[in-house]
Amino acid sequence: MKGYVLDYINENEFKKLERALKKYNMLAFKKLNFEYYPLLRNGEFVGECISTNKKDNTVKYELKLPSDKMFAAVHGEVKLYYTVYLDEETIMLDTITPTNILLEGHMSELATYKGIMISKANASKDKFKIDLLNMLQEK
Repeated sequence: MKGYVLDYINENEFKKLERALKKYNMLAFKKLNFEYYPLLRNGEFVGECISTNKKDNTVKYELKLPSDKMFAAVHGEVKLYYTVYLDEETIMLDTITPTNILLEGHMSELATYKGIMISKANASKDKFKIDLLNMLQEK
């Protein structure tokens, strides 16, 4: 078998994040599964290199996934973090951010405010951010 093997640091947690991403950001999920994962398996490491470890022969990457501008402004950019083990030809998928909102969305249905999903724990804070961003865009 040629190519790199995708593995997980914490498979259960990562699968929860993937399912929430599928539910709340289909574009990012499709790009991840149908474009980026095949590239990674073929040894084409996409994203920005964050660090390298010459002793262990590993490289850590951060890959920005496509998302709505308003979502990114309120909750942060959607990013995949992974580590490449060059000697073993293995890619360890670490996490998808923003982790908090995705895990909360996995546990229960999230409400929306003006088309943007909001956290149940920080609803007033998220609504304030959305209103502020809308006011800034109007000017």
